[in-house]
Amino acid sequence: MSQYYLDDIDKKILNILKEDARTPFSKIAKMLNLSEATIHMRIKRLINYGIIKGFYVDIDPEKLGLSVVAFVLIKADPKRYREVAEKLSEMREVYEVHEVTGEYTVLIKVRVSNREDLAKVLDMIGNIDGVNGTYTMFVLRSHKENKSPEL
Repeated sequence: MSQYYLDDIDKKILNILKEDARTPFSKIAKMLNLSEATIHMRIKRLINYGIIKGFYVDIDPEKLGLSVVAFVLIKADPKRYREVAEKLSEMREVYEVHEVTGEYTVLIKVRVSNREDLAKVLDMIGNIDGVNGTYTMFVLRSHKENKSPEL
């Protein structure tokens, strides 16, 4: 599918939904001085084009005790890096998995409760067939984490 052009109304709808995905269509319609049917059709179109991928609850991991964050660069056997990425994707402690260029082939974001749990996750990663090495960066502070692009 080709790139979708967002007009100003689409952007306003998306910004409202980014703030609260539970906002009723009727309220969005009032906010934008449009009909509820128009809002419904626009949101349906945004979903059909894949602009809106889903509606989620934004859970604060730190409130659940998952305050230790690390990024791990992984060197994987070139013949097995996709298999490695799939195994990493199955781990509940791994929040993001990206194939990257350069010396390392995969970059992941990990969230755990404490350093000991991080050590266990790193041990599990090191035991995945095809992993040849890792480089871990422990996050001290996060200044910005966007879940969606700015519109």
